[in-house]
Amino acid sequence: MESTTAKAPNLVRPSGAAATATFLSHLRDYVALTKPRIISLLLVTTVATMVVAAPDGLALSTVLWTMLGGYLAAGGAGAINHYLDRERDARMARTRGRPLVAGRIEPLHGLYFGIALGVLAFAQLAITVNLLAAALAMAGLLGYVLVYTMWLKPLTPQNIVIGGAAGAVPPLVGWAAATGGLAWEALYPFAIVFLWTPPHFWALSLLIKDDYARTGVPMLPVVRGDEATRRQIVVYAAVLALFTLVPVATGLFGGVYLVAAAALGAGFLGLAIRLARHPSRAAALRLYLSSLAYLALLFGAMAIDRSL
Repeated sequence: MESTTAKAPNLVRPSGAAATATFLSHLRDYVALTKPRIISLLLVTTVATMVVAAPDGLALSTVLWTMLGGYLAAGGAGAINHYLDRERDARMARTRGRPLVAGRIEPLHGLYFGIALGVLAFAQLAITVNLLAAALAMAGLLGYVLVYTMWLKPLTPQNIVIGGAAGAVPPLVGWAAATGGLAWEALYPFAIVFLWTPPHFWALSLLIKDDYARTGVPMLPVVRGDEATRRQIVVYAAVLALFTLVPVATGLFGGVYLVAAAALGAGFLGLAIRLARHPSRAAALRLYLSSLAYLALLFGAMAIDRSL
């Protein structure tokens, strides 16, 4: 005879392992909003500039706090960028899998996350490093979000040229963190990143120009064509290679940096010329990937030279 005792409903509850996997997946999506691969290169330029500014030694705590604040500020800018660009991202093959586009994170949650990171970055840098470093980090965030993403990106093919100043702020943050102020020599690493940004980004835009055309973003290959873009890449690569030698003439760097800058500049310019003379997707991809290594190695050479 069946019991008439009421039974609790048989609710299916996720196992501990499944809940953990869901949490980790959600955490990865939030980390992805911060664009960690881009930030890693920005942190290289920040820390290397700190060594350049204070070659006699830095407190490890200052370096670590600056890296944390730099990550939070750049990550906040990246998350806000995900929110602002979500409609464009949905029409681009490269970005349609991003968390906000795919619906894994609510758009407003992504926006609030980015704003929270920016506020936290300012407070943390102001308390643990100094107010100037905090203000510069915020200038970089606002420049990337307001000047580049919201204003220049949909307006002009020179968007990455002018907007590239926001990406060149991390060396200034590093200098301010190391010394408590800014000197005119801080303009060298800033200008190097500024000049590096157009050829780096235009090499990528050659690879995904159809996506930009589909979304109505007036990137240089879309507006002026591939040939004009390749010429501009060569011009900027040449100017960059020459400019990297200027700090040697002023006495900021010595022989180690000179050799590295000359070799790296010649290699980077050579790849740009090869792309112009023998255009192909492979050549554009090679230049794009090499530009990442170029900047990291150049800033590494700065730090080594000053340390020696």
